[in-house]
Amino acid sequence: MSFQRIGHRYCDAADGRTIDVWYPPSNTKMNRGCLAEKVGLVASDFIEVRIDSLDMPPSSTEDAYLRLHLLSERAVKPNGVNLDGLFALLPNVAWTSAGPVFPSRVAELRSLVAGEHHHLTVTSIDRFPRMTDYVVPSGVRIADADRVRLGAHLAEGTTVMHEGFVNFNAGTLGESMVEGRITPGVVVGSRSDIGAGASIMGTLSGGGKHKTSIGERSLLGANAGTGISLGDDCIVEAGLYLTAGTRVKLPDGMVLRARELSGQSGWLFRRHSQTGAVEAIRNGAERWGGLNDSLHSND
Repeated sequence: MSFQRIGHRYCDAADGRTIDVWYPPSNTKMNRGCLAEKVGLVASDFIEVRIDSLDMPPSSTEDAYLRLHLLSERAVKPNGVNLDGLFALLPNVAWTSAGPVFPSRVAELRSLVAGEHHHLTVTSIDRFPRMTDYVVPSGVRIADADRVRLGAHLAEGTTVMHEGFVNFNAGTLGESMVEGRITPGVVVGSRSDIGAGASIMGTLSGGGKHKTSIGERSLLGANAGTGISLGDDCIVEAGLYLTAGTRVKLPDGMVLRARELSGQSGWLFRRHSQTGAVEAIRNGAERWGGLNDSLHSND
């Protein structure tokens, strides 16, 4: 599948390096404006970028930004696009209230916009901008936009609460509650809940090339975590972190490593309150009650 889009590009006015690219959903020439451009630190132009195959790695900053847009626009799903070498193509940017500039230009920008009676704020210094400054997907609720990066994939009906975080090339495939962290490469199935402070090991957080997933109607409890995939109708109790090597006791007394249960459905993982042993017992999704429908009607 190929994609061809028209983008609006910001470049550093001094050396011409690309800072960022915005691809409007209308695929037409739509201009942006910012104070950094007005005072002469940033230049802009329109470009046309074509990706002939998403199986090939990105070849430029402009290419990389288009792939991130496609993910957040839900044109492709996480792990459905080659992002090899992405970090080397994305410059580190100071994302400011006067527009994006390279970090070395912030002091100069601050001085120049003072004449505009503008109080400059720097929201972050990062390779990735906020998703909502580039793509606003339908049917979602995001309590803190700083915690969702461009390249996140949020399905309709997703609610990301204040402590929720969704990285690039990761996200949800259906109605979901996100109060914890969804890291690169991770997908969460419909009707699942990632509890407050919970974490899922991704490809950039110790998971290597292993892609962890959460199935449908599953619950990752508050301050819990997992380094294995969960199937459908699973629960990890609050505070329990399952690594691939965690020894888990089954109902028949057998003890095995958690990786041997990876992706299986219908398990409740818990820690015995007296012995401290991690146990897995057969479970029904009704044990946690499921999502509240009224919270995920995000019209």
